[in-house]
Amino acid sequence: MRILLINPNTTAAVTEQAAAHVRRLIPAEIVAVTGRFGAHYISSRAAAAIAAHAALDALAEHGAGCDAVYLACFGDPGLLALKEVSPVPVVGMAEGALHLACTRGRRVGIVTGGVLWRPMLEEFAASLGLSSRLSGIRAIAPTGGEIARDPDAALARLAAACRACAEEDGADVVILGGAALAGLAERIRPDVPVPVICSTEAGARAVMAAAGLRTGRVPPPATASTGLSPALTGLLAAG
Repeated sequence: MRILLINPNTTAAVTEQAAAHVRRLIPAEIVAVTGRFGAHYISSRAAAAIAAHAALDALAEHGAGCDAVYLACFGDPGLLALKEVSPVPVVGMAEGALHLACTRGRRVGIVTGGVLWRPMLEEFAASLGLSSRLSGIRAIAPTGGEIARDPDAALARLAAACRACAEEDGADVVILGGAALAGLAERIRPDVPVPVICSTEAGARAVMAAAGLRTGRVPPPATASTGLSPALTGLLAAG
């Protein structure tokens, strides 16, 4: 089994952190790819829009021979576009984590890094039809990239935000969201009164489950393009 893991930001250290975590979890070959262009860490709508292009570019360049695609970025920029053009199943980190959380509890809280993510994640949950299941989203000030550089400094704030989700917002399960936060859920669980889900782990297990599924995909119409990479131009032209 071969899984293409796409980190659509341009920080290779985050890609390797997430990939190393996933390799310990699932019995598959992980092909880890970092965005070729764009933001070092995605923390705004503009950066997310560019990241969606970077994710498509990565699929076109590295998707051959893979059995599934893991979009390893909480917020899943470009998820629907990837699903549209990919010949194999695509699972997003936030998508997988939210679906898992909804099986573990009635009300779901989310904690992540980067204050601008809150409205974007609210809209993403709405796109999945899960707004009614959200108890609240707490985004602490350090971005995921800053947390990745010094996770110990962020642990207390992340744990406090998760507790607030449970005690103030009424969550009975909390997602700790972000590829840069991979592995931190385990460290803060003892300090939180409800289950804490690692988004990286949840997405990895979801993509492994999807990898064996080959449905009757209807390819999108062929699209002529200008200025894209040769691989992405070819992928879109193939439909």
